[in-house]
Amino acid sequence: MDRRSKNDGRKKGEAWLAAALGLANFVPGFVMGFLIGVLVELPKGGKSEPADASSKKRLTGGGGRRGLRGNTGTFRPSHSASTAAEEESGELKMVFVVRQDLKMGAGKIASQCAHAAVGTYEECLNRGQRLLLRKWEDCGQPKIVVTCKSQHEMNELRAKAERAGLPCFTVADAGRTQVAAGSKTVLAIGPGAKTTIDNVTRHLRLL
Repeated sequence: MDRRSKNDGRKKGEAWLAAALGLANFVPGFVMGFLIGVLVELPKGGKSEPADASSKKRLTGGGGRRGLRGNTGTFRPSHSASTAAEEESGELKMVFVVRQDLKMGAGKIASQCAHAAVGTYEECLNRGQRLLLRKWEDCGQPKIVVTCKSQHEMNELRAKAERAGLPCFTVADAGRTQVAAGSKTVLAIGPGAKTTIDNVTRHLRLL
């Protein structure tokens, strides 16, 4: 009797386990468990931030192009507070000083002034003067062409402009046409505050 009861109990247990693990009972239970798991995790969505998102914000600083424009180092030897204030509120311009003694033709002068404009623009970019260039562009990129009598006068003008804290660029010609190789043809002064440049070049005659 004891053995029979034990065997009957074991068979009933095995039958119950088989029924519990049957496909008809297992699938609904699995689906319900999956849905409960989704509902539990759903409120967390949209609140977490990718791990690299905060690091990207730190790298960019949220500045975009403006940040980039604001990265303005200064290469001017004596950039005073008054000059900076003029640039903030006043008009900016660039002046090209052409040597008269070289007796260059109109086309040659035009090409040399173009070299000077490109040269000083690249110098400002290389030295981080993007904000200065943008302010000059916002003023319409004013350019004035004047003349000087000699290399000596050009050198003096450059020295005076640099003391005033103005960007300067001198074109040295390659010597292919009209002038000897290495001739200093045009001095570009600026871009800079109009009043500051006028203090250096006001006395010079327009071309």
